[in-house]
Amino acid sequence: MRNLTRRTTTALAAAALTISGLTGTALAAPAEHVSVAPAAAADDPTLTNVYVWATDVNLREWPNTRSNILAVRSQYWLDAVCQTQGETVTDPAVGTNNWWTQVMELSGSDVAWVNNLYLRGGQKIAGVPDC
Repeated sequence: MRNLTRRTTTALAAAALTISGLTGTALAAPAEHVSVAPAAAADDPTLTNVYVWATDVNLREWPNTRSNILAVRSQYWLDAVCQTQGETVTDPAVGTNNWWTQVMELSGSDVAWVNNLYLRGGQKIAGVPDC
């Protein structure tokens, strides 16, 4: 939802500038005061949004539990790059899965891996290509 809101806000701001005939930065706020992500940093529309439904989920350097934890997220939207089979993860409360999804917070940001157990969509997530 946050990604959709950010995309909609960016599109509305661009449309308003186009309709009103503003060009360059003549009447635009300084970059440090702009609350909308610049177009170059916006989410890639070709990526699938995935939702981390659980709390305190580790985003890892590689698709296994032995690799470094790069971030921890709870109930959070991410952009999915691709998915692959990796180490099998078993969580007594959730189940077992060996599919991992490579994710980014924003298009172009660093990537990390999260086991599909903690993403909405099931064992293998529809719409996310294989790596």
